[in-house]
Amino acid sequence: MTLIKCIATDMDGTLLNANQEVSEQNKLAIQAARDQGIDFLVATGRSYHDLRYVLDKVGVQCPAICLNGAEIRDENGNVEFGIGLAEETAEKVAHVLDTADIYYELYTSNGTYTTNYEKGIQAVMDIYRTANPSVEVSMLRERVEKRFKKRLIKIVDDFDGVFGAEDIVTYKFFGFSKDESLLVDIYKRFEQIKGITVTTSGRHNIEITHRHAKKGNALKRYTEKRGISLDETMALGDNYNDLSMLELVGHSVAMGNAEKEIKDACRYVTGLNTEDGVAKAIYKALEEMAIS
Repeated sequence: MTLIKCIATDMDGTLLNANQEVSEQNKLAIQAARDQGIDFLVATGRSYHDLRYVLDKVGVQCPAICLNGAEIRDENGNVEFGIGLAEETAEKVAHVLDTADIYYELYTSNGTYTTNYEKGIQAVMDIYRTANPSVEVSMLRERVEKRFKKRLIKIVDDFDGVFGAEDIVTYKFFGFSKDESLLVDIYKRFEQIKGITVTTSGRHNIEITHRHAKKGNALKRYTEKRGISLDETMALGDNYNDLSMLELVGHSVAMGNAEKEIKDACRYVTGLNTEDGVAKAIYKALEEMAIS
């Protein structure tokens, strides 16, 4: 196996288990990689505040690609790079989502905004339930409400004031619907809007960012700054918003719970996110590097 100098992993459905936590085995594997001098970072659709809520619980401090590549943060949380949507573009995206009557949140440089608290709770619950169907609903709601409060989401009547604010950058739209045919229709409508990237991290959501805001672009920028080759980089993921980075690296790893298209695009397949799949992939890579 070629020497690995950097490991980038998705969070939801990848690094995180059914409890939306980093397992002890995954934490130990991350530390084992770092002990070998390997650079480690997370690459997620989450905001920085949201991902820190999870990683702080287990004491993992690392650089991060946030919001599907719209932002890069260093290990101390400083912004290395950020790219947002122009006001006119953001308004066009909002119009499509409003017309479809789909629930969505707005991720910005000033935090996350929503116009409906209850729909936000239900949307996140459905996402978690899709990834972890065995979790009890009452327990799930309690967990989601706690996370919702920790995320410090701002509730507003509408987003008009956000788009036009000079001191606020709109990074990402996150929309949700259990109507998959509606999501397909929305995808088609977005084809008419220039300058955006449309992807998904699950069957029931849709994510819209600047056309250059992709995990792959951000990972390329991150590794180039540190003099690391993409051939010497491992990336792990489970869904379509991970494809752009999985297709770039020399060591692409799909989770056992990944969509079939993701597995087909990757060089390796590891265990499930509920069975420490990230740890298994890291230890396997370290073992093969030691042998070679």
